Amino acid sequence: MARRNRITVPEAKRSMDQFKTEVANSMNVDLKQGYNGDLTSREAGSVGGEMVRRMIRYAENDMSDR
Repeated sequence: MARRNRITVPEAKRSMDQFKTEVANSMNVDLKQGYNGDLTSREAGSVGGEMVRRMIRYAENDMSDR
């Protein structure tokens, strides 16, 4: 099976990892470097959902500033 999730902009990976950690910390989710299989689906999903909400908010604010 071919892997389709390729990093298009390698420099962005570090920033996204930092962003994910920041969001998880603000939600009191214990996110570790590497494997996080001990997280519940609810915890993992809530971190991802909050990341999307914040990215949308940042983009909307950026568009309104122009």
